[in-house]
Amino acid sequence: MKRFLALIFVSSFCISHSSFAAEQRPNIIIFLADDLGYADIGVNGCKDIPTPNIDSIAKNGVRFTDGYATHCVCSPSRAGLMSGMYQHRFGFEANSGPEKYAADNFGLPREIPTLAEKLKGAGYATGMIGKWHIGFKEGLRPHERGFDYHFGFLSGARTYLPGKTDNDPIVRNGEPVTTTKYLTDEFADEAVSFIERRQGTKNEEPPTQNPAKPFFLYFAFNAVHSPMDENPYSAALTGITDEKRRTYGGMLSGLDAAVGKVLAKVRELGQEENTLIFFYSDNGGPTTQTTSRNDPLRGQKAQFYEGGIRVPFLMQWKAKVKAGGTYTQPVMGFDCHATALAASGIAIPEDKPLDGVNLLPFVNAKSPGAPHEFLCWRAGTQKAIRVGDWKLVQEGRSGSAELFNLKTDLSETTDLAAKEVAKFDELAAKFAEWEKGMKPAQWKRQDARTETATAPKKGTAKAGNRVAEALKTADKDNDGKLTREEYPQKDLFDAVDANKDGFATLEEVQTYYRNRRGTK
Repeated sequence: MKRFLALIFVSSFCISHSSFAAEQRPNIIIFLADDLGYADIGVNGCKDIPTPNIDSIAKNGVRFTDGYATHCVCSPSRAGLMSGMYQHRFGFEANSGPEKYAADNFGLPREIPTLAEKLKGAGYATGMIGKWHIGFKEGLRPHERGFDYHFGFLSGARTYLPGKTDNDPIVRNGEPVTTTKYLTDEFADEAVSFIERRQGTKNEEPPTQNPAKPFFLYFAFNAVHSPMDENPYSAALTGITDEKRRTYGGMLSGLDAAVGKVLAKVRELGQEENTLIFFYSDNGGPTTQTTSRNDPLRGQKAQFYEGGIRVPFLMQWKAKVKAGGTYTQPVMGFDCHATALAASGIAIPEDKPLDGVNLLPFVNAKSPGAPHEFLCWRAGTQKAIRVGDWKLVQEGRSGSAELFNLKTDLSETTDLAAKEVAKFDELAAKFAEWEKGMKPAQWKRQDARTETATAPKKGTAKAGNRVAEALKTADKDNDGKLTREEYPQKDLFDAVDANKDGFATLEEVQTYYRNRRGTK
């Protein structure tokens, strides 16, 4: 397994970097989109929504055709990026659910160092903008996990509109703040401001740093995750007649504009040549919910078919990576972590090896072969492994595993399990061996639905469980709430959605039916 490839570095990441002067070490930017489909960007075939700024990263660098997230839902995927390893090694296998229902032990464990902690220990200025979703409690928040500066929110989703108070608060280093703009625009301004401060060109808090000090910016969007709020960008998409798709297109256009603002600031400051940039998505698009596109891939978010885990994946470093490249071997989100450390001259401790691999020798054709012998995914009873062109998938709580050859069947339409028994057994054995090194899931996703199911109020057990089960069945993307499209009785949706946030939660459904019965 290529997990130990990074051990060519032999000392701790906290050592002095005398061989890497500040001006030689690159700035690092990781753009992480939320729920973006594989075919939602221009370089991957999107025609109706322009994404020129995102596409520029591929044109100035390399596009990975087979780039994967480490999970099919948000939170575990982000833990894989920040840790640089399979999040299963420390039992991070499920989303949290809303903060008030989250398991007490939810979060990236303190003993697992984040990428920000490693880079900060090596002299980087570190900033995070956007969605965290890997820890709520004191000690687990971004400004306590290696980031000098954080502006964003801690949970899984919230409105994009300013002035609403029924969502997770926007915080600046843990303290709630008020927003005044469409959230993606607000995030873009904060990201640009962070870069200006770190380059010594803007005198405001946090204090100006040495202009020569390299920076790490982790820009973790909540776009294009629901809710599908109105936005300033949809009106320009006059060629899209479907209202829902036009709203989604506006959300994506806002994301692309934010990427463009950050890239423009880097160019303005003369830092483009020596800035390592990644762009990818935390999982595939939830097509039925938002109109995201994963074609020609099968499946969507919350599944281990290709559409749930293969994502747009781009890298740029003008000083080191040739422009316009295409790389076709499988890579994974945690490779961004390992590549950033290698580019910065940061060694990986022998007692904390990574699963991520430095991609630079591979994209520059200095290392033959593939970065990974195989890649694995797991979420409870859902499992998958890819070895070369072969992929084994156990999708869903029942049914048998399927075997696909992605070289000849990218859309995973033909199950070869019965025909290729030896290959099936080979992949199954590799997955079983991989699983031996992983921990069981340390928590389950929890929300009002599970709370009601496990502890119903007196006299409401049967009804409460029936409502909870019905919601669970309709909840196609398994996020604990229903959109209008998911709700079985669409004509009732507006009445059920009491707070008008675009979702029907279990509490709202129960309240609606209690009110109809005249009970409280």
